[in-house]
Amino acid sequence: MKRYFQGVLNGTIAAVSYGTNPLFTLPMYADGIGVNSVLFYRYAFAVLIYGFWLKFHKKISLHITKEEFLPLFFLGIVFSLSSLTLFDAFNFIEAGIACTILFIYPVLVTIIMTLFFKEKLTKTIICSILLTSIGIVLLYHGKPDTKLNIKGVLLVVSSALLYAFYIVGVKNIKAVKHINRAKLSFYVMLFGLLIYIVNLKFCTELQMIDKPLLWGCAIALSIFPTIISLETITVAIKLIGSTTTAILGALEPLTAIFIGVLVFHEQLTARILAGIVLILTGVLLIILRKKEKIVNN
Repeated sequence: MKRYFQGVLNGTIAAVSYGTNPLFTLPMYADGIGVNSVLFYRYAFAVLIYGFWLKFHKKISLHITKEEFLPLFFLGIVFSLSSLTLFDAFNFIEAGIACTILFIYPVLVTIIMTLFFKEKLTKTIICSILLTSIGIVLLYHGKPDTKLNIKGVLLVVSSALLYAFYIVGVKNIKAVKHINRAKLSFYVMLFGLLIYIVNLKFCTELQMIDKPLLWGCAIALSIFPTIISLETITVAIKLIGSTTTAILGALEPLTAIFIGVLVFHEQLTARILAGIVLILTGVLLIILRKKEKIVNN
């Protein structure tokens, strides 16, 4: 039981920390910093901070074998492309709406696990997905005349699919199952950084940041939705599996809602509250059902 609740705790932290993306990204966009530059700083600082911490504080060897290289490279590219498509979507649709649409990834994880890995699709999982999905729909609080940009929607859907592949990959790729979770997270960030180095033509087109606020946002991006999110989601996937971890991701749009209310003074309506209740009910359904099974066993 302790193992399960550790997984739930890590999955919750992963979802909440990943939900802080817009909080630190939008101020950089507002100052004219482009998508690839923002993400370069995010991943570069994450690699430096995390690598230093692992090497000199935790004393963890960063050596990997030839067999581990390609799977880690694949996971890094997939995770990074998920970031790129999501951040690009922020330029076409509201960040809150993008984070809401992104939540289709638990459904995608469930479909992938059911079709390709023969995971049993229980009534509890189906009910949880339905409750959280309805809750996510209720969280949509755009203006009545808001028109969703098709390109933005497709970018978010692509991000969700890539994120689902990452979650499934961490759990099911044999070559990475035994890798220390901290080392796995480090190499995912390191290989993910390559995407932005190439997109920025080997940093010749990198936009410089020269304001304390922007430096703070870049560093915060590297810590909260990157280092903390990657570290905790890796632990959660290994402890409680891909599907349950994905369902806990329902807490991500909740984070965006609370940030909007507390930081940007957005309105907290009855519809949003109803969405929050449905999402928490769906998540708790999975947690309590699993707890009951553990106790009975």
